[in-house]
Amino acid sequence: MPRALLSVSDKTGLADFATGLAALGWDLLSTGGTAKMLRDAGLAVTDVAEATKFPEMLDGRVKTLHPVVHGGLLARRDLPDHMAAIAEHGIATIDLVVVNLYPFRETAARPGVAFDEVVEHIDIGGPSMVRSAAKNHASVYVVVDPADYPAVLAALGGGAADEAATFRRRLAEKAYAHTASYDAAIAGWFARQRAEPFPDDVSLPFVRRQALRYGENPDQRAAFYVERRGAGLDGLVQQGGKELSFNNLLDLEGALLAIDPFAGEPACAIIKHTTPCGLAIGATALEAYQKALACDPVSAFGSVIAFSVPVDDATAEAVSALFVECITAPAFSAGAVEILGKKKNLRVLAGTARWPAGAMDLKRVRGGVLLQERVPVAVDRDAWVVKTRRQPTAAEWVDLTFAWRAVASVKSNAIVLARGGATIGIGAGQMSRVDASYLAGHKAQQSGHATVGAVLGSDAFFPFRDGVEHAQRAGVTAVIQPGGSVRDDEVIAAADEFGMAMVFTGQRLFRH
Repeated sequence: MPRALLSVSDKTGLADFATGLAALGWDLLSTGGTAKMLRDAGLAVTDVAEATKFPEMLDGRVKTLHPVVHGGLLARRDLPDHMAAIAEHGIATIDLVVVNLYPFRETAARPGVAFDEVVEHIDIGGPSMVRSAAKNHASVYVVVDPADYPAVLAALGGGAADEAATFRRRLAEKAYAHTASYDAAIAGWFARQRAEPFPDDVSLPFVRRQALRYGENPDQRAAFYVERRGAGLDGLVQQGGKELSFNNLLDLEGALLAIDPFAGEPACAIIKHTTPCGLAIGATALEAYQKALACDPVSAFGSVIAFSVPVDDATAEAVSALFVECITAPAFSAGAVEILGKKKNLRVLAGTARWPAGAMDLKRVRGGVLLQERVPVAVDRDAWVVKTRRQPTAAEWVDLTFAWRAVASVKSNAIVLARGGATIGIGAGQMSRVDASYLAGHKAQQSGHATVGAVLGSDAFFPFRDGVEHAQRAGVTAVIQPGGSVRDDEVIAAADEFGMAMVFTGQRLFRH
């Protein structure tokens, strides 16, 4: 009879799977808690210790590391010498392995967990069995994902031999990816214990979440990979609309980035090509949306919209009047889902997708990757310095603080004009800062906004006074910027000349 070895931490669906194996005539081997669970389900199970004639020892550190296990897995069925060798030593073949590993990531992520406890959750026997079974995939099924149980039972129930061989090879590929990801997580944890964010060697484990119809353009193939199921963008639950595209996902990231600094207050970001064309806060989600839309209603056509607070019926009605690709919020009222659902192509996504603490930003370049820390936007008024003779007014301080948070999500070179908790003009992605200033003013005027009395936020220093001169002509009364130019004195002098207030934050906010 064929034999299966089952030893899992995640027992989801295992009892039903093992029952299916038994019904197909398979003998079951198991260890510890897995064996107990299977017996409780009424299944006949042989302990691995009984098969090996060697007890589990060292508090469970050694239980499957034995020639009876690995000989049974690794023996090639097509080589008489292999089969004779295991027969000589009384070793029976093992034809299927079901293993998922100790919950290392979950243990390491617990606040205050002890070093030694994390080490004890480094699985040794499990990866060894997975790798042995995967190497001998010509004869052995290796299963590391409970989602594969139905397909495995179907394959074992009958079918062409060549199809079964192809399936086993696919399972082996998945198994090696699983152990590689596991080892990468362990290596990353060890690096973090010595406060090293950039170790000499880095492996970044990602799991394919879904194949995409195409990439940025229709002639590019693409897929979406996630670091961990249910985290980040994968934590958003789609409640309506067609499948997400490559560009939708990029714009969703831009939208969530834009509202991140406004956690705890109603905020709305309207995104086109990963940068805001409108961003605002308000007393309600509806007010925030209306203010954000007023910034540039023309560019908002075909946008992605993010809210920092739940969307109610009234907000959904307002949004439904505009052609929108995606909308995301922590939650939607039942009425909002129904209203937005009438737009059959509108993707509606509920939930939060925060970056985990300590997460790195990754950018691909030819032949390598760039890794950097994700630094949150600092709103520390105590660290900001007024550099001009004139201090900002109370109202200007409110708008300057908003402008600083808003400009962080705009592509560099970035300038925003803001007033009353909303952007009224955005200059993004320009080759010179003065062009970005001009564009922000032009967009404001194009949308019917008076720029007199607005404030200006800049993601980096002004290299020359011409940017300030342009802001003065538009009627800007206060500026917030990082400072740090060799010509800061000239820029400050220009602001003083025009009676403007200027605040230095000391933090640059480039977004390339």
